[in-house]
Amino acid sequence: MNINLKIAENLKIREKQVEDTIKLIDEGNTIPFISRYRKEVTGNLSDTELRSLEELLTYLRSLEQRKEDVIRLIDEQGKLTKELKEEIEKAEKIQEVEDLYLPYKQKKRTRATIAKERGLEPLAELILSLKAKNDDIEKLAESLIDEEKEVLTIEDALEGAKDIIAEIISETKEFRDIVREEAHTNGGINSSKSDKKEDATYEMYYDFAERIKHLKPHRILAMFRGEKEGILKLKYDFNDSKNIENILFKLCMNEEYPGYKYLEEALNDGYKRLLLPSIETEIKNELKEMADKESIEVFAGNLKPYLMQPPIKKSVVIGLDPGYRTGCKVAVISEHGKVLDYSTIYPTKPREDIEGSKKVLKKFIDKHDVNLIAIGNGTASRETESMVAGLIDEIGKKDLFYSIVNEAGASIYSASKLGDEEFPDLDVTIRGAISIARRIQDPLAELVKIEPQHIGVGQYQHDVNQKELKQTLGNVVEDCVNSVGVNVNTASPALLNYISGVSKTVAKNIVAHKEENGPFKSRKELNKVKGLGPKAFVQCAGFLRIPESENILDNTAVHPESYEIAEKLLGEDLKKVQLSKKAEELGVGIPTLKDIVDELKKPGRDPRDEMPKPILRSDVLSIDDLEEGMTLKGTVRNVVDFGAFVDIGIKNDGLVHVSQMSEKFIKHPKDLVKVADVVEVKIIGIDRDKGKVALSMKI
Repeated sequence: MNINLKIAENLKIREKQVEDTIKLIDEGNTIPFISRYRKEVTGNLSDTELRSLEELLTYLRSLEQRKEDVIRLIDEQGKLTKELKEEIEKAEKIQEVEDLYLPYKQKKRTRATIAKERGLEPLAELILSLKAKNDDIEKLAESLIDEEKEVLTIEDALEGAKDIIAEIISETKEFRDIVREEAHTNGGINSSKSDKKEDATYEMYYDFAERIKHLKPHRILAMFRGEKEGILKLKYDFNDSKNIENILFKLCMNEEYPGYKYLEEALNDGYKRLLLPSIETEIKNELKEMADKESIEVFAGNLKPYLMQPPIKKSVVIGLDPGYRTGCKVAVISEHGKVLDYSTIYPTKPREDIEGSKKVLKKFIDKHDVNLIAIGNGTASRETESMVAGLIDEIGKKDLFYSIVNEAGASIYSASKLGDEEFPDLDVTIRGAISIARRIQDPLAELVKIEPQHIGVGQYQHDVNQKELKQTLGNVVEDCVNSVGVNVNTASPALLNYISGVSKTVAKNIVAHKEENGPFKSRKELNKVKGLGPKAFVQCAGFLRIPESENILDNTAVHPESYEIAEKLLGEDLKKVQLSKKAEELGVGIPTLKDIVDELKKPGRDPRDEMPKPILRSDVLSIDDLEEGMTLKGTVRNVVDFGAFVDIGIKNDGLVHVSQMSEKFIKHPKDLVKVADVVEVKIIGIDRDKGKVALSMKI
């Protein structure tokens, strides 16, 4: 297989782009580095395209390796024919290779292997040959009677031969394809309530049926989870009679053939006992894989804009981690992220000390000139919000606002090794409030401290393939961190670890070097960091910013390898630079030159500044304040298969169902909105008892 050509066709790019990009990957260059600094080589492929290329490359190389292994294993058995080898080499999916290997795969003892041990294979081969005449089959069966081998009668011999035929049928790729195709085209899945358990969460699946090809990822994952928990029973609905008829027609078209009835009996047994369960398992795995892939894509699509929310700069922030019995933890954070003060207040049940809580907060606000309060969105969030809104109204400070912050993962960070290293002398509960405050100051810098699957912007994240989820989300975080860049003098090891070419050890060494020798004053100083060799320097230098450097370029995304070119542009009117002409003059590619010019126009720019700003509030809404037809602005908190959840300032996020997102047909909500978008919505339904609000974006 020509891997380069296959990737080029799949991604609709030129084969030369693929060839050159693979070379860069094989040389150990990271995707962020290739995406940013090797645009001329890749033909300006985006980080998303490069990730897809890398993923496909890994799969196709695994496919080629598996082909080699299977060919070798069959050859060692002395059963490799020229035709079989060609068929394996032509396979385009690992599943096809496994199908071809199945008849030769070493297996546990089965009814068929026992029959072969009893010497009944020749009888099976005669029946399958379609060459038996008159009573040839019965005569051969009689000759194979052997008391020692427990073949006592003609019927015993025939039963054993049918077991062998049944297994051959179940392992034949052509017959498996018949069942597969019918399953994918017309097959269905039925879900019903188990007799053992009940759970209202799965109520819609107590009597549910859907064609396999129409199943949505969230439904697949819900049903599989319900089955795993013993609440649902799943049954696959395939056209068994049609499948058996089609396979029998392929086996033998002549009903007068003496072995026809044995073939039919073997097929009926092998289909129900071996072939059908095998394909059902395969279909289940395929559905799970598809649901995992799409759900992980949705999660990744939600994670990127969530991480890329613009930081709230130059603000002293109070972080509130609400709670009932244990109180609401308070942390005051300086504009540079340092802890200034902390306490615990009790504005909610059982104490409901609202006045005492306000007094503590007012003291902090006055003492540290606080202008923003970040409230975690978990337990007791809305009661705490009500108290804060009342306090803001009483104080009358015009530049004081609050915002509700997604606190998912804050408790995990609080109790983590990293949280312990950052704040060894603080209680874990206070660490949660610190994390909430910092999330609004610089979401990216704070959220990298938490494993991305715990950030809470996906659906069924605990049900999908955890290894793939972690890998994909890790790639998203890496791309975000490198697209923003990192101030090497303020960054934590957790943030530095996501920088291209920087390992966990090197990240710690960078921080240790800074603590020992003072802030870095130039990118060149990075070469003095233990473990950061020349190759790592090339990979990471362009993504590390040093605002304190005398060289302005050290605080830009211009790579040191391009400093000479950038310096030639410093005295020019950048608005008048003709890229093609200048690129030729300087001997550099147009994409690289354009990036340099953009950086010089806005040195130290933050791409997150172009993203929607979080909504800051000074008053509070409750569901009782809402009426149908009212329009509000809200922030998209999560995007799922069936719609988007929007924070409109009440206790629970409202749902915009996919059908209410646009007058035009949209395939998936992610095609229209993303997490952190600020959208205008209209209230179309209110269920005050359940605290649910239905929203529409069709305004």
